[in-house]
Amino acid sequence: MSFWGATVITNLISAIPYIGEMMVQWIWGGFAVDNPTLNRFFTLHFIMPFLVSMIIIMHLLFLHETGSSNPLGTKNNIDKIPFHPFFSIKDILGMMISLSIMITMIMMNPFLTTDPENFTPANPMVTPIHIQPEWYFLFAYAILRSIPSKLGGVMALMLSILIIMSLPFTMNNKFQSNKMYPMNKPILWTLVNTFLMLTWI
Repeated sequence: MSFWGATVITNLISAIPYIGEMMVQWIWGGFAVDNPTLNRFFTLHFIMPFLVSMIIIMHLLFLHETGSSNPLGTKNNIDKIPFHPFFSIKDILGMMISLSIMITMIMMNPFLTTDPENFTPANPMVTPIHIQPEWYFLFAYAILRSIPSKLGGVMALMLSILIIMSLPFTMNNKFQSNKMYPMNKPILWTLVNTFLMLTWI
């Protein structure tokens, strides 16, 4: 399934006019998913944790230098809460609980969340009957299936992610706390319901 997943995901780039096909072949390192593609994807997945760790360290550095956001818009430092120990202990505790659950699951039942299809050797000549992504990508799969045009489906998929990334730039109000804006709660639950419905479909 990983072979077909890589084929489907990289083929989405071919929807870009004029240069899409050339970009897909450049990513593949040939005319199909093969050893060069595997080496590139393995290298990318190996480097990504180090890049994420570097971004987290930079984030903490800037947070230490400038301070965090001020949702209530208070001017007095007495009303503010320090990052350490209040938030640092909370974050470390949450990370330890998450790691404990994950390590326990890996040690007790490592194949709990895997699909049996992943143990079938990849055969480029035989397409599986039903290629389906993991549950957390089913909303994206539903968006792609609902639009007949390949370019339209890819654009709708990208916009569904970019619209969430645009939220920090749309809120220029003095008070940033959600308590000051009661309409944010129904908007949030509308987003959650849309995600669940697309996942279920």
